[in-house]
Amino acid sequence: MVIARDKRKHTIKIDYSEVAFKAFLESIKKLSPHTLVKNPVMFLIWMCSFIGIVLSIKPNIFGPTELSQIDNLVITLILILTIFFSNMAENIAKEMGKAQTDSLRIVHGDVEVKKINDDGSIEYVFSSKLEKGDMIKVQEGDLIPLDGEIVEGIATVDESAITGESSVVLKEPGTDTSTSVTGGTRVVSDWLLIKITAEQGNTYIDQMVNIAESIERKKTPNEISLNALLIASTISFLLVVTVIPVILHYLHIKYEYIYIIALLSCLAPTTIGGLVKPITISGFDKINAFNVLALTEDAIEKAGDINVLFLDKTGTITIGSRMAIEFIPTGHNSIQTVAKSAFLASFYDHTPEGKSILNLAKRYVEDVEIKKIIGKPIEFSAHTRVSGIDLENGDILRKGASDAIKKIVQSKNGKIWENTDQLVDNIALQGGTPLLVSKNNEVIGIIHLKDIIKPIIKDKFKELNLMGIKTVMCTGDNNLTAKVIAKETGVNEFIAQAKPEEKINLIREYQSKGMIVAMSGDGTNDAPALAQADVALAMNTGTVAAKEASNMIDLDSDPTKIIEIVKICRQLLMTKGALTTFSITNDISKYFAILPSIFPISGLEVLNIMRLESSHSAIISTLIFNAILIPCATPIAISGVNYSANDPNKQLTVNLLRFGIGGLIIPFLAIKIIDLIVGRFI
Repeated sequence: MVIARDKRKHTIKIDYSEVAFKAFLESIKKLSPHTLVKNPVMFLIWMCSFIGIVLSIKPNIFGPTELSQIDNLVITLILILTIFFSNMAENIAKEMGKAQTDSLRIVHGDVEVKKINDDGSIEYVFSSKLEKGDMIKVQEGDLIPLDGEIVEGIATVDESAITGESSVVLKEPGTDTSTSVTGGTRVVSDWLLIKITAEQGNTYIDQMVNIAESIERKKTPNEISLNALLIASTISFLLVVTVIPVILHYLHIKYEYIYIIALLSCLAPTTIGGLVKPITISGFDKINAFNVLALTEDAIEKAGDINVLFLDKTGTITIGSRMAIEFIPTGHNSIQTVAKSAFLASFYDHTPEGKSILNLAKRYVEDVEIKKIIGKPIEFSAHTRVSGIDLENGDILRKGASDAIKKIVQSKNGKIWENTDQLVDNIALQGGTPLLVSKNNEVIGIIHLKDIIKPIIKDKFKELNLMGIKTVMCTGDNNLTAKVIAKETGVNEFIAQAKPEEKINLIREYQSKGMIVAMSGDGTNDAPALAQADVALAMNTGTVAAKEASNMIDLDSDPTKIIEIVKICRQLLMTKGALTTFSITNDISKYFAILPSIFPISGLEVLNIMRLESSHSAIISTLIFNAILIPCATPIAISGVNYSANDPNKQLTVNLLRFGIGGLIIPFLAIKIIDLIVGRFI
């Protein structure tokens, strides 16, 4: 097995030696031409090695030669080794991704769970028998078998098998990002009642496994462009090398055919040609390992070029449910009186706002007992926007929207204190929502509701601005409330009372200017804008419509994670750019090594500035360097070049200079060292 499970700690250890062994076997299988034809650079090397095999069997097939079969065979084997190293780099990246998903399969295995039946009884069934909508109970030490939503209970959950983070996460109902759980995670303490939300075979883990194991993936526009560059350069080198023998033959200059093949192999951009796929695969795996389900590789590469980020306010920038944060008494009333009246008036309000009022009121009032609440309930409705209770002792308590409560009180010729409107306006100016509390037709106080901004969101937006990404907040709130929240969070722009078509039009406007637009949202009304955006990140706690319109889904429902996504994707693009630059610039030093050896023309010896031992040694040394460069650069391709949240253009320039200069200097040193070793055996 590639992985081993530690039953005591419930962790997974990857056996890297077996990863390498599997990659080794797969790399040998992929030496066939029908596989390599998809990689134009490596297919060219394969054709060169095929001609080398012919020359190894019959050295004089194209004419007289001074080289032996062994000489030709050594060069041919090095060419085959170049192809093998390219396959190895790709397969190591693939096997690493598969090992991670195999670990998820082990954690996600069929286990016995406690299913809650409709009559409340507990039935023990295997997780493979669970269906969407089933209720299960998990306790300390239990594995959560499938994705679900928490209905009841509070517990800490170990998500390290999914996220890689060692710290446990507190999970409870009605807390936005913490209300959902993922199959494959484990309960560390207490218990949870969970409603299954995923079908068998369609969980987050299943999708990750399917993506990681997909053998063929559609090429991204960036990869297509890079392949076009590689094909164009390869064809140009092929034409040049094809013409060279004709010219030499016309000049009556003797040459070795195997050396011409070696020249073509060294000029071809083999380094980046062999590392394009490992870079892309590793970037894809990094996104998934970061707990984001990337549905297309196109989205990953576009995320690296994001210029503008649209974010829905409710549920994305803010928690999504307005929470009671303050009771404000009016007139001669006390805060305890307002709190107790608000509690009783909200007892039959089952909305998240109503529950938050109950929780806040308990801080001020301890003598309210549910069994003592006797009276006629007035349940909250969206039509009346009021809830309350007519107590048995004759008290009439109401709570609701300010205009609705005022209308009720005024219709009964009740009392509204003079400062009430001013207090209501002050709350609105702060971006909050005011609710009035009345007792016996007197407005006795105000409840301040606020859509709580998610922690550290302001710092994250600063980081986005530092990365050159413009942020735009979309909200259905009025302009005043939107302005307050925009100022508090630090977003660059905001759209108040935004309708779906307005979001789409603004996204299209930015796209028409050549900008790459990302959209992060969780609601059904966000779906059209998510579908229009180049990069669409939906929250896992969001609606089905939002998820279906997106090309990325964040399991943790953390909109600030777009920052890490951009970092990973920009690192991927910079890694490709850096290694492409290195691959092209190291050809220059190869010219100095191989040209004087191939062409015995007077005056070319001046190019032999490395003072290589002999023509044959120079050829062998250059080919060896060309081959081993791929495995040497593979760790960089998989891990990526260094990246930080600074000016991307500046970082790109630094990386290009670093790898460009490195591509000029390193080959001179490496080829000379290899030549000193090879020269002793030739």
